[in-house]
Amino acid sequence: MKMLRFLVVAALIAAPAARADLIVDWNRVANTALAADGPKVAGNPIAMARTLAMMHIAMSDAIGACGPEFKPYLAPLPAAPGASAQAAAHAAARDVLVALHPAQARAVDAQYAAAIAALPDDGARAAGIALGRQAARSMLARREGDGTFDDTDTYRPVTAPGAYVPTGLPVVSNVAVRKPFALDSVSRFRPGPPPSLQGALWARDFNESKAWGGTTSTQRSAGQAETARFWQQLGTPAWNQAARSLAASRPLPLAQDARLFALLNAAMFDAYLAVFDAKYHYQFWRPITAIRNGDLDGNDATVRDAAWRPLIDTPPHPEYPCAHCAADGAAGVILRSVFGSGELAPFTITYGAMPGVARTYRSPQQMQDEIFGARIWGGVHFRTSNEVGEALGTRVGDYVLRTALTPVAVTPPE
Repeated sequence: MKMLRFLVVAALIAAPAARADLIVDWNRVANTALAADGPKVAGNPIAMARTLAMMHIAMSDAIGACGPEFKPYLAPLPAAPGASAQAAAHAAARDVLVALHPAQARAVDAQYAAAIAALPDDGARAAGIALGRQAARSMLARREGDGTFDDTDTYRPVTAPGAYVPTGLPVVSNVAVRKPFALDSVSRFRPGPPPSLQGALWARDFNESKAWGGTTSTQRSAGQAETARFWQQLGTPAWNQAARSLAASRPLPLAQDARLFALLNAAMFDAYLAVFDAKYHYQFWRPITAIRNGDLDGNDATVRDAAWRPLIDTPPHPEYPCAHCAADGAAGVILRSVFGSGELAPFTITYGAMPGVARTYRSPQQMQDEIFGARIWGGVHFRTSNEVGEALGTRVGDYVLRTALTPVAVTPPE
């Protein structure tokens, strides 16, 4: 029996790289479905990461039942070493996506039918399908009731009796009720407060964003302005693009590829929860508010600009820490854990709102660094917020990597 377990795992590790392509294919199908499912999903990187994490974790657990390489996320499925791991992955992906996004069922079912038809019609396929469906049911049950990101919002605007304030409510103020995938609490890594308004660090941040992020900035180059606009793109679809490209340039065995995408999206989801917990704990002002009120911060090194406007639209939630940077930090940890921290084959990111424009990178860190600058050049963040957000995401990514889908110990042959 020990020899059999060793051989099963060894066969998975040595599997032809082409087998892993199905993970990338389903990731692409899922991202397309999410983009087509309306603004409540396509405009919400947290909801997108939730769907993708659920799908890829279910796929990973289903594949693992055919030959364990990583500890399952959910309760272990019945071991089925003779089942088709490919069929299990297809069925898990299909059932999670259709359950969460029924409006996209036709496109998802077309992908599933073609994928299943390409496998031999035998007992292994049938057993794999049964495993995949069981994994999907388990995942859907685990996350039941936590997916309505438009539920009751009890955010209380700051005001005085009778005083007008803008009436658009901020988003994701109810993050404390969301279930992380790996974190035991959304506040586990809550950072310290933003800089004191009377200090030199605040003056540095204020004056940098004021000079570089306004619509009329003379410091920012045309290329930096384009980069700022490009990185209005959400972190979830962008980092999944990066992962697909890297997985295509350096193919992975099936189980490892499934784990990569599962951890990537679980880490981003948890990082978003963690950063929004901090945002609403501190409720720090955005550059447009701070710069137009530069005479109220008690700092002689900051000067009010009553007409200052950011280059890009200010997101509707507090400034500190940077949410994009938190997702970037988490994603970078996961991708480096698989592909390394050195120079990689170039990977290209596109953005549907800017057709014909693309950004190419040689490492996750290069992509992170560019997004970091873009949030300042766009006038929506301060440097300290970016630094703290990225550090928070890195801590979340490290935690997810240490605690979820960890490798199983392989017993060598006697």
